Amino acid sequence: MIRPRAQKHLAILTAVIVIGLILAANAHLVAVAFTSMPDCVQPSPGKAPARSVC
Repeated sequence: MIRPRAQKHLAILTAVIVIGLILAANAHLVAVAFTSMPDCVQPSPGKAPARSVC
């Protein structure tokens, strides 16, 4: 049986690891979203482009 103090430390460590993994996954999604954005895409005929750069 695990002592209450050791169990508390294990629970806190597990929570910190899970939160770290969630933050890392979100940071990865944001990084991928910004690096995969195309510079310019041709708009459909009859529609204005979203940015004037095109």
